[in-house]
Amino acid sequence: MTEAEDRKPQSDEARSAFRPPVGVGAPVDDESSTTSEFEIPQGLAVPRHAGTESETTSEFALPEGLDAPSGTPADFEGSAFSMPSTYHAWSPATFTPASGVPAVNLTDVPWQDRMRAMLRMPVADRPAPEPSQKHDDETGPAVPRVLDLTLRIGELLLAGGEGAEDVEAAMFAVCRSYGLDRCEPNVTFTLLSISHQPSLVDDPVTASRTVRRRGTDYTRLAAVFHLVDDLSDPDTQISLEEAYRRLAEIRRNRHPYPTWVLTVASGLLAGAASLLVGGGLTVFFAAMFGSMLGDRLAWLCAGRGLPEFYQFAVAAMPPAAMGVVLTVTHVDVKASAVITGGLFALLPGRALVAGVQDGLTGFYITAAARLLEVMYFFVSIVAGVLVVLYFGVQLGAELNPDAKLGTGDEPFVQIFASMLLSLAFAILLQQERSTVLAVTLNGGVAWCVYGAMHFAGGISPVASTAAAAGLVGLFGQLMSRYRFASALPYTTAAIGPLLPGSATYFGLLGIAQSEVDSGLLSLSNAVALAMAIAIGVNLGGEISRLFLKVPGAASAAGRRAAKRTRGF
Repeated sequence: MTEAEDRKPQSDEARSAFRPPVGVGAPVDDESSTTSEFEIPQGLAVPRHAGTESETTSEFALPEGLDAPSGTPADFEGSAFSMPSTYHAWSPATFTPASGVPAVNLTDVPWQDRMRAMLRMPVADRPAPEPSQKHDDETGPAVPRVLDLTLRIGELLLAGGEGAEDVEAAMFAVCRSYGLDRCEPNVTFTLLSISHQPSLVDDPVTASRTVRRRGTDYTRLAAVFHLVDDLSDPDTQISLEEAYRRLAEIRRNRHPYPTWVLTVASGLLAGAASLLVGGGLTVFFAAMFGSMLGDRLAWLCAGRGLPEFYQFAVAAMPPAAMGVVLTVTHVDVKASAVITGGLFALLPGRALVAGVQDGLTGFYITAAARLLEVMYFFVSIVAGVLVVLYFGVQLGAELNPDAKLGTGDEPFVQIFASMLLSLAFAILLQQERSTVLAVTLNGGVAWCVYGAMHFAGGISPVASTAAAAGLVGLFGQLMSRYRFASALPYTTAAIGPLLPGSATYFGLLGIAQSEVDSGLLSLSNAVALAMAIAIGVNLGGEISRLFLKVPGAASAAGRRAAKRTRGF
């Protein structure tokens, strides 16, 4: 090019900003010279992950030739482009193992264990519902109706005294029987709620129901469990309308025992408890009459709309009054056994066991509410007995707080009394007639274990009570799985002979006679015995599950913990 040609004006294309300057050659590219700001610099390549075939790279991938730092994250941090110490960019990719994900087998165990196992696992790990769904058309039942049926069944179970975890298991079983697998039930002391979300992109459907009235009817409880068992059976086809009809029949059914039978059972329970602590025939009839009178007064207060706090206080007064009258009239009997027998009929053992069971399974709000209810009942009994004992002391009644009751001198009489007590307790709980014999024998065995450990072996009463209650819980869980029913009818009445009636009475007597220290010591002993009963019953149930077939695990080591734990 000549000098004249250099001075010649050039076109706009020749003066483009993208034209390489004079003396700089354009880069040679075989395919394309187009570049991007996200392109990997020349000489650096993104490494491939071992075991993968994809060439896809990421902006977070390390360049070729650069190794991951070998020291601690703190050694190479300090740049704005370095990863945080808690971020692991070099973790292996998630993959499915060659052996596959182990399936959870939940078909060969009772529905209680199946539903409890699924409630304790994440939603993504739960197996799909059974293909046989309880509806006639292809579209399936309406989700709100299924949730309403589930809440009504849970209401009957919770009002009947069932534990919160068992109520959730039953609600989950009803939902899965109708094909609603993505359901989350939630149970508290007075409120039940359930939520169903068809998929991750659909809106959830939530329903709730409040439990306003509670009643003790174990026959109704067993009927509800039988309904849930039929719904959970894949071979039994029960439509939604049929389930509603059966549930309505359960709610309309009358109690199996009339009112006068319940009153006589209350008297027999108090009389048997007085024999259990060393009373005679006169004490038996006195305690029986006082308890029956207290039961009628409590029914009268309930008919007038008084709260249960005052009903328990009124029911505790007649047995205490009978003991004071026998002492003032100088009748040569154990008046303390009369008052103790009356307390046995009032102590809320059912609510105590349910409260401690909810606490041990992780339902702390429900457990706190149940134990608070037990405390109110206990305070009402204390108030009623203390009023009578105070006036008795003022009238000159010489009640001995150091008297010894139930020394075990007559074992056959006490075994008979324990079985009679369990029988009367089962009638008061409105149990089915087919379960009365089993729970009566269970109560007698429990007292034999307690008497052998405490009276013959010299073991502390707390340890003896816990062992006997554990045996009751073990037997109850085995019977409930054999009959696919609730364990409460087989355990609640059987723990009746173990209730701390005498310790409660002597604590109240010490406070009434201004011996506060000894009274509080005896009351603390009563609390320890009550906790031993509740924990023993729950522990017996857990021991029974250790020897049964566990859903989804080959041994007890694979069992999942309770629903709300810290993850241990």
